[in-house]
Amino acid sequence: MRQAMVSNQLRTNAVSDARLVAAMGRVARESFLPAKVAGLAYRDTALPLGAGRAANVPIATGRLLNEAAIGPSDRVLLIGAAGGYTAAVIAELAAAVVAVECDPALLSIARSLLLANSCVKIIEGALELGYPEGAPYDVLVVDGAVPKLPTSLIDQVAIGGRVVTGIIDRGVTRLSVGRRSAGGFGLVSFADIDCVALPGFAMPNDFVF
Repeated sequence: MRQAMVSNQLRTNAVSDARLVAAMGRVARESFLPAKVAGLAYRDTALPLGAGRAANVPIATGRLLNEAAIGPSDRVLLIGAAGGYTAAVIAELAAAVVAVECDPALLSIARSLLLANSCVKIIEGALELGYPEGAPYDVLVVDGAVPKLPTSLIDQVAIGGRVVTGIIDRGVTRLSVGRRSAGGFGLVSFADIDCVALPGFAMPNDFVF
C-alpha cells in the first residue's frame, strides 16, 4: 500500500523529487499512527491522532516537501511534528531536523519512535515560536495550515533559506513556498490542497468573518 501511495498519489500529483519519493516509499507511515487508524495510513486523508490533532494528508506533506527541495546538507525546522512521520521523512533527506510539537502525548510518541535517529531533535514548545536556539535553518517546513506565518518563524530562516507552509485563505488551504532574502520575505501559492490546521497561530489583523 505504501508503494501504491507513491505511484498513485505522489507521482501523479507533481511530487517529482526522486529522493523525496524514495524516502516516502521507505518510511512506514502506519508506524506513526494510532493502531485504530494505522490500516488507513496510505489513504489520501487526514487521520485523527487524538486531542483534536490529525496527521496531515500525505499528498499535502509530499507537495510541501517537494517544493522545499531539501538537500543533504540542509538543517530543517519542522513545525508540527505530530507523531513523527514527517520528521522521519525529512531525516532521510537532510543533515538534521529540529521538529517542534506542542502536544505532550504526541511529543512522547514522536520521541519514542525517533529515539534512535541521530538526525532528529524533538522539541516541546509552542508551534508558532519554533526553536530560535537552533537557528538559522536552511529550510522551514510547516506541516499543516496556518492563517498567517508569524515573523518569529521567518526570522529563524537563514538568508536564502526556503519556507513551505499551508496558508488558510477564506476557507481554502493554499500550499505556499517562499525564500527569505536580505530584502524581505514573501510567499507564492502553488496548489490548493486540504491540510490539517495547526493550533496556536493567530489570525491576521485584517481577518474578517
